[in-house]
Amino acid sequence: MNNHYPFELPALPYGYDALEPYLNARIVELHHDRHFKNYVDGLNRALQDYPAYHNWPLERLIRENCRLPFQIQAAVWQNAGGVFNHAMYFDIMRPPAGNEPVSAAGSKLYEAVLSAFGSTEAFFAKLKECSLAQFGSGWGWLVSDRHGRLRVIDMPNQDTPLSCDLCPVIPLDVWEHAYYLQYENRRADYIDAFFHILNFDAAERNYLACISSTPARWR
Repeated sequence: MNNHYPFELPALPYGYDALEPYLNARIVELHHDRHFKNYVDGLNRALQDYPAYHNWPLERLIRENCRLPFQIQAAVWQNAGGVFNHAMYFDIMRPPAGNEPVSAAGSKLYEAVLSAFGSTEAFFAKLKECSLAQFGSGWGWLVSDRHGRLRVIDMPNQDTPLSCDLCPVIPLDVWEHAYYLQYENRRADYIDAFFHILNFDAAERNYLACISSTPARWR
């Protein structure tokens, strides 16, 4: 995906059916090819007539939204957030390796999870609790501060942790379009399923970027 206008829909990093049985192919196809694409298209439409901002990368459009012309601030905020969040979301999943949730044992992220939550099970429980508590549409997040300390937060709509000066590690989409066709109103079951397809290698890369000396997300 281009990191500036015109933004492009990134290719799905696995097949539509690769996450089954935890997420079925129809949900993945609709979520990626329609919902995610709508945010990409909406961001491009918002920026189309404002060439002064065509070279701004995605994260700058979010972090410095208040510097944009007021006419496009809301549209850019909503759509840039949607692009950023969904790009991370589809990258943070991988085909299931078995019947048990994956483990990050031995990684820097694993050490930070133990420090912050005591165990991976406690982390899963905290992220589930936070994501269930999100009223309406939004996201559950594992985030890092500038010192590598982890915490779990929820954010509404397409808001991002960048607006809180936090570095995102794991996103969990709890908009109904992410799960309703398969799980209906059973958000808790969807969250449990998510832990079986969580890509800890991708989460580790995100965390290492957060704690590096000059990570792009802190610039």
